[in-house]
Amino acid sequence: MTNLIPNKIASKDSIFTAERELHLALLQLSRYHPIAHEWLANLPEWLATIKDKRRYAHAPAYLGAVEKLPDLIGQGAVTSVDFNADAITIHSDLTESQHKQITALLKQLMPWRKGPFQIGSNEHKVFIDTEWHSDWKWQRIAPHISSLEGRRVLDVGGGSGYHGWRMTGAGAKMVVIIDPSCLFYHQFMAIRHFIGGFDDYTTHFIPVGLEALPATTEQHGQLFDTVFCMGVLYHRPSPFEHLQQLKNQLRTGGELVLETLVVEGDKTTVLVPHDRYAKMNNVYFLPSVPALIGWLEKVGFSEVRCVDIDITSIEEQRATEWMTYQSLSDFLDPNDNSKTIEGYPAPKRAVLVATK
Repeated sequence: MTNLIPNKIASKDSIFTAERELHLALLQLSRYHPIAHEWLANLPEWLATIKDKRRYAHAPAYLGAVEKLPDLIGQGAVTSVDFNADAITIHSDLTESQHKQITALLKQLMPWRKGPFQIGSNEHKVFIDTEWHSDWKWQRIAPHISSLEGRRVLDVGGGSGYHGWRMTGAGAKMVVIIDPSCLFYHQFMAIRHFIGGFDDYTTHFIPVGLEALPATTEQHGQLFDTVFCMGVLYHRPSPFEHLQQLKNQLRTGGELVLETLVVEGDKTTVLVPHDRYAKMNNVYFLPSVPALIGWLEKVGFSEVRCVDIDITSIEEQRATEWMTYQSLSDFLDPNDNSKTIEGYPAPKRAVLVATK
């Protein structure tokens, strides 16, 4: 999806403009979907909280980095944006000075985990080589889901927003990314700063978790045609509650796209790590695919199917110049890559698609 008539904005106002467009989008929705009024009522607090330095000590520094980014949009220096490339690409001829400035500022927002992104298309381009090759995950998922053309989409735990931009490129008429991370919110706003209105402001970020969203009913009218939840379920101590919350955001007939860690086994197999899993201390339940299908059916989904299973490789998840901490190779048994450092099966991810 490429729009050649951007909505020009001043550098210092890019976050303000993004949040204003989010407000206007929800206001428009509220004309037909009463539940959007509750989103609007909560929105000021949601947006204020993520910038509160008493809660997020790094928030002022993150905000400052975004505000200092050069105003390529206002200068008319961005010619197009490619949301369908492996790296979300903002086409612009950067100078060497701009390259250095952008690189230094965006590195203040490290670690960059989901991507990649590219700002510029000449020899001075800035390539954000993220920890995850999120494009690989999208390539595995995209062939198996319903067309996103004209759909309203919710991306739960969307991180920096990479997959949300890919959803926009796939034709979604509105994408709402939610993630409670202060860092990811500002990473999204940094990329939004360079994209400006090239997506017609259809891609939004709300810095909250799924549990904070207003509960919906058939009477209120659910907002979303498709809900994505990728890399989140195993972090939830109450998986059934989480699946029900996902279902509550979908309209009847809508589609859930669920990607999560799984293990081998039958419909009764669920791994509960005793302490850590791959050095993560917030992993609770890793079901087998048959067990996960049963979970989804138990909360009321139908047409549940597993469309992809993939063992995560150290080429897909690794340390880079933009994420310099430990990554997957450090989480695996050095003598046996089929096991984690704790002796559990190495990360294997499944994608399930289900209908409400």
